[in-house]
Amino acid sequence: MAILSVTQLNRYVGFKLKEDHALQGILVRGEISNFTNHYRSGHLYFTLRDEESGVKAVMFRGNAQRLRFVPQDGMRVIAAATASLYERDGTFQLYVTDLQPDGAGMQALALEQLKKKLTAMGVFDTAAKRPLPAMPRKIGVITSDTGAALQDVKNVVGRRYPIGHLLVYPAQVQGDAAADSVCRAIGAAEHDGCDVLIVGRGGGSAEDLQAFNTEKVVMAIYNCTVPIVSAVGHETDWTLADAAADLRAPTPSAAAELAVPDVGQMIQQVQDLTRRMESAVAQQMLRKQQELGRLCDRLRMQSPEHRQEMAQKELENLYLRLVKGGASVLERCEQHLQQQAVRLDMLSPLKILGRGYALAYHGDTLVRNAQQVSAGDVLRIRLAEGEIKAEVCNSCE
Repeated sequence: MAILSVTQLNRYVGFKLKEDHALQGILVRGEISNFTNHYRSGHLYFTLRDEESGVKAVMFRGNAQRLRFVPQDGMRVIAAATASLYERDGTFQLYVTDLQPDGAGMQALALEQLKKKLTAMGVFDTAAKRPLPAMPRKIGVITSDTGAALQDVKNVVGRRYPIGHLLVYPAQVQGDAAADSVCRAIGAAEHDGCDVLIVGRGGGSAEDLQAFNTEKVVMAIYNCTVPIVSAVGHETDWTLADAAADLRAPTPSAAAELAVPDVGQMIQQVQDLTRRMESAVAQQMLRKQQELGRLCDRLRMQSPEHRQEMAQKELENLYLRLVKGGASVLERCEQHLQQQAVRLDMLSPLKILGRGYALAYHGDTLVRNAQQVSAGDVLRIRLAEGEIKAEVCNSCE
């Protein structure tokens, strides 16, 4: 009997295991324990156990990077693997190529883990959301070209925004190849210079929507430079793609309504704004005309012509006042003169003569007593009307 070295033995057993096709590409159900994430190499090491036994397993970095969840101790999984022998230690182990959570609870846990990871990366931050363009020129639609979602989008865009250019990027929206297909379509739409993208599909089961819960689709949406409206499933459905998109719509039809404006409403708004503008302009013109009138009045009031006119009017008023004042003074003087004339007339000798008296003059001297004349003197007698001469016959003493 030949004597084998340990290396020869392990190599022989390993070769036999590789020859056994029943151990190639198998699926193994079990619970993870002793989980180790070797951060330097990126390899995952763990043990798969059931109620009675366990088997060591390793998952190399290339396969581990494609996982949609982080394995943990106690998690039940289904591993796609190949059974072999690690020759150096003589250890029987599984070389795992893929892991899937076993059961709906594990699927939800995997989704929650991915959600936490992406949240920590800031993928869902509100600050990262981009506003949709007001009037997009190119509208890209990423969905199945045979589904009802595409027809809904076409109908809405054609009715609301016929001036837009709708570009369709067909993609698989369910199945194993769906995630890569959606990512390629997003890249193509971004390359073509679309202004806004609608990414989605109609309703379906959680498995049908699985592609929109993958990290690659979420990151493709997050890294896309074009604003994206997500419309995956029906109103009650929710995916990570919805959270990563710039805007989430409950249905593809609603996404189309959010992505493009209503031209009819825009025309009505333009008409309303035109009327408001015309009314505002008319009111402004009226106010400016009134203001111009006030300024013209102020300018006219301050102009030399107006000042000359006002000075002329003031001069005329002063002249009238002067004339009126002079007439009043003249009238008062005349009245005073008349009063004085009356008084003078009352004191006039002629007035006395009018009552029958007479004045006797001897020469130019008024005779006041008889001693002033002698017989034979000729006297001039002044009567009220006219004069007479008289000779003194005899003087009486």
